[in-house]
Amino acid sequence: MQIGLAAVLVVAAGIAHYLDATPVLAFALAAVAIALLAHLVGSATGQLGAHTGSSTAGVVQSALGNLPELFISLFALHRGLVEVVQAALVGSVIANGVLVLGIAFLVGGLKNGRQTFDSPRGRIIATLTVLAAAILSMPTLAHAFHTAAAPHGRTLSFICAGVLIVIFFVTLPTFLAGDDGENEAPRWSLTTTVIVLGTAAAAAALTSDWFVSALTPATHALHMSQQFAGLVVVAIAGNAVENVVGVQLAARNRPDFAISVIINSALQIALFLTPVLVFASLAFATTLTLVFPTLLAIALLLSAGVGALVVYDGESTWEEGAILIGLYVVIAASFWWGA
Repeated sequence: MQIGLAAVLVVAAGIAHYLDATPVLAFALAAVAIALLAHLVGSATGQLGAHTGSSTAGVVQSALGNLPELFISLFALHRGLVEVVQAALVGSVIANGVLVLGIAFLVGGLKNGRQTFDSPRGRIIATLTVLAAAILSMPTLAHAFHTAAAPHGRTLSFICAGVLIVIFFVTLPTFLAGDDGENEAPRWSLTTTVIVLGTAAAAAALTSDWFVSALTPATHALHMSQQFAGLVVVAIAGNAVENVVGVQLAARNRPDFAISVIINSALQIALFLTPVLVFASLAFATTLTLVFPTLLAIALLLSAGVGALVVYDGESTWEEGAILIGLYVVIAASFWWGA
């Protein structure tokens, strides 16, 4: 069912692209197709883990779980849409760490009341989130405050990207140790899993190209800023469906695993995908740096700080979930009109 629906939407997105459908329709179909492909990649890596073990699955998920975002960013960089890429990367971190976490707390709290989770592990995750946000924002702050480092934003971005990658690999064993202990038997054979994963990756690459092609005309037609498209539309398309599992886990009163799934996804983008794209952009005419629009960096820092405060005490309530969702709505609205 899942594979069939994803295939139908990919075909529909392709038809809309090649038959020059209205930009908004082509944009919407490609966004929905990317969301389902992201979910399919996540399912395939989960099935791979059932065959090879949870540790291997964690490594594979870290490498492949954000393929749609990677492809969208590469195609957007090829077209010189640097602000879209910056907003999409920051938006993915904020969407996971604020919106999806807020929905999980809201749903879990309304269904199960006050929930508790492993506070020491939560504090480590929260600390890493704040650290990643601080490092990602440093080139922007140096530029905004006209420091001596301001003219060297590109070099400082490479230094920050290198540090983030090192932190990612240093802390990776901590994430892999967080096994939920419930390993399901595989539903797909290993051959089927590899085929699905490869096909989904190829389809994600094609659909990402169509999505980026329709991005600029669609944003103009909707009177939407490209920053809003990256911060909200691209981020949610690549992450929201995949992280539905986090909300489901909170509803089933498994907050530890829910937080791990949701926040780890944000950390993978902040600690690995973003710095990798900074270095990969050297192959393009326009280099991606970490000198973001100032409001984008401030939004990232605020989101990381509020998220850390909520997680640090080892408890969650539906009121905290509502607070996080409210923060996300205000941040998203702030970028509708562009800079």
